[in-house]
Amino acid sequence: MAASDGHEQLTFVVPGNPDQNTGGYRYVNRLVGALNGLGHPAHVVGVGGQFPFPDEEAVIAVDELLASLPDHSRVVLDGLAMGGVPQVIERHAGRLVLVALVHHPLADETGLEAERKAWFFRSEKRALAAVEGVIATSEYTAARLADFGVSAARVNVARPGVDRLANPVTQPKVTDTELIELLCVAHLSPRKAQLHLVEALSELTRLPWHCTLVGSDQRDAGYSATVKRAVAARQLQDRVTIAGELDESAVNEAYQRASLFVFPSLYEGYGMAIDEALAAGLPVVTSDGGALARVADMPGVQMFPAGDIQALADLLAKLMAQPHRLSQLRQDARMAHARVQTWARTAEAFLAGLEALQIDKSATLFDARWLELREPADHQARNRELSRKLTTWVERAYRSTVPHGGSRSPIAIVDLGSGAGSNACFLAPAIPVPQHWTLLDQDARLLGRAKDRVAALDIPLDAVVAELSPLTLAHHIPDNVQVITASALIDLVPAPWLEALADCAATRRAAVFVVLSYSGDFSLSPAHPDDGLMLQLVNEHQHGHKGKAAALGPEAPAVLKRMLVSRGYQVTIAESPWQLDSTHAELQRALIEGWCAAAIEQAPAMAVRIHQWQDQRQQQAADGELTVHVSHQDLLALPADAQHGGA
Repeated sequence: MAASDGHEQLTFVVPGNPDQNTGGYRYVNRLVGALNGLGHPAHVVGVGGQFPFPDEEAVIAVDELLASLPDHSRVVLDGLAMGGVPQVIERHAGRLVLVALVHHPLADETGLEAERKAWFFRSEKRALAAVEGVIATSEYTAARLADFGVSAARVNVARPGVDRLANPVTQPKVTDTELIELLCVAHLSPRKAQLHLVEALSELTRLPWHCTLVGSDQRDAGYSATVKRAVAARQLQDRVTIAGELDESAVNEAYQRASLFVFPSLYEGYGMAIDEALAAGLPVVTSDGGALARVADMPGVQMFPAGDIQALADLLAKLMAQPHRLSQLRQDARMAHARVQTWARTAEAFLAGLEALQIDKSATLFDARWLELREPADHQARNRELSRKLTTWVERAYRSTVPHGGSRSPIAIVDLGSGAGSNACFLAPAIPVPQHWTLLDQDARLLGRAKDRVAALDIPLDAVVAELSPLTLAHHIPDNVQVITASALIDLVPAPWLEALADCAATRRAAVFVVLSYSGDFSLSPAHPDDGLMLQLVNEHQHGHKGKAAALGPEAPAVLKRMLVSRGYQVTIAESPWQLDSTHAELQRALIEGWCAAAIEQAPAMAVRIHQWQDQRQQQAADGELTVHVSHQDLLALPADAQHGGA
């Protein structure tokens, strides 16, 4: 299913009405909106029937929807819609590209009977085995899916975003007599545990509070009735308002009126409500159920053990009885406000996850032996003056940072297309200050080797399997990065890729150091009449498609320089040529073989002539009679930032 802008449309499948106001449905709708905002078309389709334990109507509805989609369509199946229909997923898995979106496993729902719980586990495990991969909404859920047979390589994470409120809640200092407005936003259900909150509050009637429960009281009518009876039995009708489901504007007003957000849930696969409260600048009291433990150390958050009603009552009493503590918590919450992410960042993570799941199908991986052969020549060729300038800048940047708790943070460096780690192994020992490296590459096998080699240098690092595209580059490059580096890479990518790189660097005010980019010239000695022909064909091949768009080839360093200069960088390009003599005979032979393969691809009719050139050159290399010069360029771009010492 193609879209007019060239991106393939994503179809999200959810059970029932897509406009339902729960965390899972909000996630899908906000994500789809953000994807469209990034120029990546997506839409949501609801299917009829009963879910997640499906009736016949549900099975037929999912089957008919998938059958109606063209071959190779990309479909994102919400876990509620797919977990109970594995036979349907299996039927369409070979024809469609199916990806599961899992908020939390169906078997983890609170209150399930043992038999139903076991059925959900078997069914969802079977369905997850049939899809291409999984996007989870939290690291907690991603780890939990290992119990369902989902390997780490088949699951990626896209945490929820928030709709940032323009003006986070600003409350005056709390007084002893101020009415404290408590807010809980979640549909009434046993897992959300509003009954526990009512029971805890019934012990605190001497304190000045009012509580509003916002969320549907129709999804589980039996539990809602139990909560309402508890409110009446404890004579809290004037102090607990069950507001039901509200529209977005009314929910935002509730956040603005509130003093404290309370979330007693027994289990969450992520807990969007916490981020939404913090985005509104509200302090939070929450349980540690499931993925909620992720916010334990976040400013503005107080936590109690899930299901412990007395602990909840004690914590609320302590905060409400000590106004200065609640005031401080409110100030802390305003600090946490800036840490929650937007839905645009969620969309970037989602796209990165989709691409990562398809790496094994589409990627052309570099040969490990080729990388091993070229590494000594690469290290010898690198421009020492530019390396020295980078080292000086990094040292100044490190010294200029403000120590936290008596120590400075390590310099954060990301290596794009790390391969077997050659770039990091050369550069890291030359930098005389503490460092933390992030290695990014699409080849897990090579990345594992790189990780081992860099770790042997006693340097902390993260190694991440990732396909780096213009859409996903910003997601994979850490926000705190100070140096972005790459080796033998940018001549293989198109202009939009470099534009994304320049944007990432400028946003983070990071130095850029890309080395050993082929710059369009090679020569061999002794000369051969067809050397010029080979150079022409190889350069034409360099401009060919290396994935989804035409590579820039030898023009890449100059193009990247223009992009970075326009963003306020000081940019220097210097030569870093290979000089290959008889001590590099094996690399010479591999290089000649690669050139000839590229030339024949460009001009198949000249194959005989090209092979003749190849035979002569290979023999000269074997005899130690050949020298080869290959031009490369290194580029160093430094942000015009006085605190980092400039250039």
